[in-house]
This record gives sequence, C-alpha cells and structure tokens, in this order.
Amino acid sequence: MSFAGVIAAVFVLQLAVMYFTDEAPGAVVLFPSEGFISSMPADMAVVGMGKGWVAVKSDGDRLGKRLYQAGARLVLPAGLPGCLPLPKTSRQNIQD
Repeated sequence: MSFAGVIAAVFVLQLAVMYFTDEAPGAVVLFPSEGFISSMPADMAVVGMGKGWVAVKSDGDRLGKRLYQAGARLVLPAGLPGCLPLPKTSRQNIQD
C-alpha cells in the first residue's frame, strides 16, 4: 500500500471512530458550515476554533453522529492517544 493509501486509511478510520463510537471526549469539525455553531445541541461546548475548524466537547452520547446531524462536514476525534489534542482549556475542564 502506498503512503497516500495509508494516510487515507487512517483518515477514514478516524471518521468511523467519531461516527460509530463514543471513544473520543472531543472532536474537531473541519470546514464547518455557516451557522454550524448555532445549530449544535445545547450540551456541546466550543472549546477552540480557528479558520476552517472548530473544537467541540460534550459529555453526551454519540458526539460525532450528533455533530453530523447539526451540519458538520468532517468530524475527527480529539483527546484520544494518537488523535488531535483538545485545546488546553478543555483538558483542564475535563480534569475538574
């Protein structure tokens, strides 16, 4: 398998983790649609953002699936070993 194939497989695996499991304590939404934040469920919190991404945390179930239902285009896990880290402010909140 080529390097590009390996990268694509890892990316698809991370998308599947977010959609089908509750393993990740947070998520990074890539390329959020206009109005995405206002359409998120009330139990979700924005813990970081930048141009083209929003970091989200929720204690509720099915975070990834509910983010897609709110209009997210791509959702990656955050806060797991080997995944994107949550912003420091959210890590402090998780430990409190």
